[in-house]
Amino acid sequence: MKVRVSIAGGSGYAGGELLRLLLSHPHVEIGQVTAERRAGEFVYHAHPNLRGHTDLRFVSADTLEPCDLLLLALPHGHAARQIDRFSAMAPRLVDCSADFRLPDAATYERWYGTPHPAPAWLGRFTYGLPELHRVAIREAPYVSGVGCNATAVNLALLPLVRAGVLDATRGVIAEVKAGSSEGGNEASAASHHPERSGAVRSFAPVGHRHTAEVQAALGLDAVHLSVTAIDLVRGALATCHAFLREPLRDRDLWRIYRQTYGGDPFVRIVHDRDGIYRHPEPKILAGSNHADVGWALDETTGRIVALCAIDNLMKGAAGTAVQCLNLMCGFAENAGLGFPGLHPV
Repeated sequence: MKVRVSIAGGSGYAGGELLRLLLSHPHVEIGQVTAERRAGEFVYHAHPNLRGHTDLRFVSADTLEPCDLLLLALPHGHAARQIDRFSAMAPRLVDCSADFRLPDAATYERWYGTPHPAPAWLGRFTYGLPELHRVAIREAPYVSGVGCNATAVNLALLPLVRAGVLDATRGVIAEVKAGSSEGGNEASAASHHPERSGAVRSFAPVGHRHTAEVQAALGLDAVHLSVTAIDLVRGALATCHAFLREPLRDRDLWRIYRQTYGGDPFVRIVHDRDGIYRHPEPKILAGSNHADVGWALDETTGRIVALCAIDNLMKGAAGTAVQCLNLMCGFAENAGLGFPGLHPV
């Protein structure tokens, strides 16, 4: 028997990826897909890659019916303002927005500049990064989404944090190069093609909201995150600079990263001696739920550069949401997520 899954907010990029994944998921049937301005239209009008794969039409959120699991892919703030209604529609929720990612209302207000619309709900959501909270997600009725930039930084640093080898007193400087789809499908002056094409634009050198996610997820206070827009549609590459507490060698880092990711279904260790793909590269992950992690070590100074590449729409959004769905429903964690990416693109 298949699980009935509906999507609230299906016309954006994350919603389109959720549809693409669930249409071929072996254990899921899609119930409804909402989009207020497109109600009545075929979903492939918004997501032309799905033409011929589905005859689903968008519906208004007012007509949303009960289902087994509800995926929320709404703009920031919308899920929180309607959470009581959405929670009555399904016993399990996965929210792809930033509404329930942070641990408390004070942290939310500090980083988002406004009081949380439903502060009592913050503690009821489990942060939806399986590599960090796999066991808790299996039992959780409510799971939050993850920030794409935060995910890349978290996965790059997680093995080092778990092993206790970082010198936390010296802080972490994380620079993320991000593709244009991170900004969503609403046009702006910054996304206008003549302005965006060829860009290497530092749009958040300080104060990026995903900093709070990294601090909460990894328990690090001194995280300094910068994000730079590059001429790429999909993809994010985190380059994280930190220092080790004591001298280590390359073989020690192999052991540390394998301890965390050796049996993981989606995180791959990429640390080769030569070749143009000897370090993680987001280009080859387009459409994939994989995260490639690696590092470079300066043994003379103890500086480590931890790297992680992802497709921001997949491992940074819809792919991880489906991964959480699989855990919550008792399916194989990689169900519906087997696409390996493309090369060349």
